[in-house]
Amino acid sequence: MAERVTLLVGRIGRAHGLTGEVNVVVRTDAPEQRFAVGAVFELGTGRKLTVAATRWHRGALLLRLEEVTDRTGAEELRGEMLTVSAEELPPPDDPDEFHDHQLIGLRAELADGAPVGTVRDVVHGPAGELLVLGRDGGPDALVPFVRDIVPTVDLAAGRVVLTPPEGLLDV
Repeated sequence: MAERVTLLVGRIGRAHGLTGEVNVVVRTDAPEQRFAVGAVFELGTGRKLTVAATRWHRGALLLRLEEVTDRTGAEELRGEMLTVSAEELPPPDDPDEFHDHQLIGLRAELADGAPVGTVRDVVHGPAGELLVLGRDGGPDALVPFVRDIVPTVDLAAGRVVLTPPEGLLDV
């Protein structure tokens, strides 16, 4: 049986007001979709929370949750991570766009088929995304996730093909 993959979409911050609203630190690029009324999140404890209302206030997202009716209940949630099942995410509209969980675990190889390692993580930085490649017997390699260096992502075959510039994969 495949392991269930959950994705972090937000972290609950401080309570706002007396009726149980919470401030949310957004960790998704589609907050309007992720935090729509009726959306259900799972906490690390397994507890589920349902969005009753959302609004933006001074640049911060505020949520009212069906299960929380007062400030005390809201404060008890402070620091909790809001997650959703990866299965709930629709596929990206752009065929050249991928969710992180789709890339993690893919085999990385050169154009000639030589193995390089396995994608362990995707790092989102100000200059773009980097694939973190775990390598047998060596340190991890950071590979810019750009078409010139990663021309092929083949989810069905479980691999990414790399055409790195000279020296990128050197230890």
